[in-house]
Amino acid sequence: MEIEIGIGKSGRRAYGFNDIAIVPSRRTRDPDDVDISWEIDAFKFQLPLMASAMDGVVSTATAIEIGRLGGLAVLNLEGLQTRYDDPDSILAEIAELPESEATQRMQVIYREPIKEELIFKRIREIKDAGVEACVSLTPQRVERYHKLALEAELDILVIQGTVVSAEHVSTRTEPLNLKRFISTYELPVIVGGCASYSTALHLMRTGAMGVLVGVGPGEACTTRGVLGVGVPQATAIADAAGARIRHLDETGRYCHVIADGGMRTGGDIAKAIACGADAVMIGSPLATAAQAPGRGYHWGMATFHPTLPRGARVKTSTLGTLEEILVGPARENDGRLNLFGGLRTSLATCGYANIKEFQKAEVMVAPSLQTEGKSLQRSQRIGMGA
Repeated sequence: MEIEIGIGKSGRRAYGFNDIAIVPSRRTRDPDDVDISWEIDAFKFQLPLMASAMDGVVSTATAIEIGRLGGLAVLNLEGLQTRYDDPDSILAEIAELPESEATQRMQVIYREPIKEELIFKRIREIKDAGVEACVSLTPQRVERYHKLALEAELDILVIQGTVVSAEHVSTRTEPLNLKRFISTYELPVIVGGCASYSTALHLMRTGAMGVLVGVGPGEACTTRGVLGVGVPQATAIADAAGARIRHLDETGRYCHVIADGGMRTGGDIAKAIACGADAVMIGSPLATAAQAPGRGYHWGMATFHPTLPRGARVKTSTLGTLEEILVGPARENDGRLNLFGGLRTSLATCGYANIKEFQKAEVMVAPSLQTEGKSLQRSQRIGMGA
């Protein structure tokens, strides 16, 4: 139902993760009997996880460790890993920059040209460790660099931008024809982001194996402030899940919905799945890992845009190892450790055996969920009040 904003303009009410709650069913399960694995094309992952293609989150080393733990990390082929032979020294410099100089200096750092030999080298470093290799490119650079990735035996390609559409219009350049490109490409392709039913459906019709859902919800992203665009994640995911149903009816092909951003805790991840996601893409929770290349800092892919930066370098605290963050054990009580143990227990508590079943869970609009009965936690800034 639309709400009147003013004469001549109305809009739908949209909901974020903090606005909703998952309703337990009549059944519960043993967490050890719950399956949270994710299959896309020929690949199966023990965790329904994609690590965001951000330089402060994914290096070749963290991609290998995330793969070992059962997830899939996305390496940014337009980031520091492919611009510098020694990205660690650059990452160390970024971590030392004063706040007042960070954005401007990063704009200079990212002017260094992408080196084609490093594209091949980084993918091979991941592949040679025995885990699946996934990388991201923006639509503007796909044609130029995707063949190098194929030569390195890439497994999955992500075509990613702040907003990616199936109908980009330009009078100055020849835009990437997603449908034509995907139809002739040898590997599964995931595209995004998007935040509406119609955009998700059009992206699915390109033949993409999955779509990323999320415009501006990330901790380091300022797109919603700079551009004024975006949709709260619970609504955006549910709309994309509706597009998936229509696309499946039209074609018989299942397109995966991947919630991209806005998730801080295991409960947020559970809500994303309950709203219809098949998997989640997270960045800031992984930036708090001891192994994170950002050295206590996190920034998005648009932070260093040369003319219109749409991100901030944000400071994080080190919470634990990648293993502790993803699969535990947790030694804190706020849901930021053992994220996928939280997801598993949420499924078990609500009586669902796997991700597909959990997508059918009942969800309620619950604005008091985070505050009801939590006055002591909030006053002491512990647990859910932190």
